[in-house]
Amino acid sequence: MTPGSDGAPPSDPTQTDWDHVLPFQLDALGVRGRLIRLGPSLDAIIERHGYPLAVARPLAEAMVLCATLATSLKYDGIFTLQITGDGPIRLLVTDLTTGGAIRGYAQFDSWKLAVALGAGNHDAPDGYVPKLFGQGRLAFTVDQGRHTERYQGVVPLEGATLADCAHTYFRQSEQLPTGIKITARRDERDGAAHWRAAALMVQQMPEFDAGRTFVDQEQRDDDWRKAIILMASATEAEMLDPGLPGTTLLYRLFHEDRPRQFERRPFEARCRCSRDRIDRVLRSIKREELADLRDSRGLVSVKCEFCSTEYNYEEGDLDRVYASAA
Repeated sequence: MTPGSDGAPPSDPTQTDWDHVLPFQLDALGVRGRLIRLGPSLDAIIERHGYPLAVARPLAEAMVLCATLATSLKYDGIFTLQITGDGPIRLLVTDLTTGGAIRGYAQFDSWKLAVALGAGNHDAPDGYVPKLFGQGRLAFTVDQGRHTERYQGVVPLEGATLADCAHTYFRQSEQLPTGIKITARRDERDGAAHWRAAALMVQQMPEFDAGRTFVDQEQRDDDWRKAIILMASATEAEMLDPGLPGTTLLYRLFHEDRPRQFERRPFEARCRCSRDRIDRVLRSIKREELADLRDSRGLVSVKCEFCSTEYNYEEGDLDRVYASAA
């Protein structure tokens, strides 16, 4: 467990914990949870694409939601969150490996986005999901390899925020009662943009989990309502404060119930693309059908949507790729 696992704040108030998940448990309330905060990883992923603010902020929120949901599951592979819609933002994709590698990208229509935002507006409005995504769906996929069946959960985009959409998923599934709060912000410091996003999730544990003695349903309901109220009391300023350690934030919110805090797990911005992967993609396409991928130089050019790395293929490279497929 981390310092402060007995419910007290950490001894080092200058400790920072961005790009980490901090799991915790409120034994007295029969509730478990996690605090996720992303910072430098968002800078590395979002800023390289130059997305408009109204696209970048939903992507930041989607990435922290992905990390929240992924770290609440036991799996060995890749957890993917995908949002599709018929609005200005057509697609958001973000995924997280069990090793902590996170990435994400967006596809959008610039003209539709300008119309949806109106003159002089640049940021995503509050309750942006209907305006920016339109009608669509949110899908969660867990891929544990070729020899394991993929799990997928799909829900319609119902709600004003991505947190609302996640709540729809939990209500429609057989999961335990769950509450999620998400926030993201872009700041300008030292002439550069810096992103921070955070999510706080609480989830009711099974009745006899963690050695709790039997508690009647009315008491369980009261305990759950208390946990939700305390979670909701976290402010955006607290959740995104770079000078406020997560351990201290949890103590502020839940100190009466002595939160047990567990070992943090780190995240990092890392793409999984490689030339070998692109080779396999090309081998799945007939060579005579590559004309659409050729650039002005006559090279077959493939760009990774996630990290913007370009892979260029001359004719000799294509000979190698298709010879290995023979």
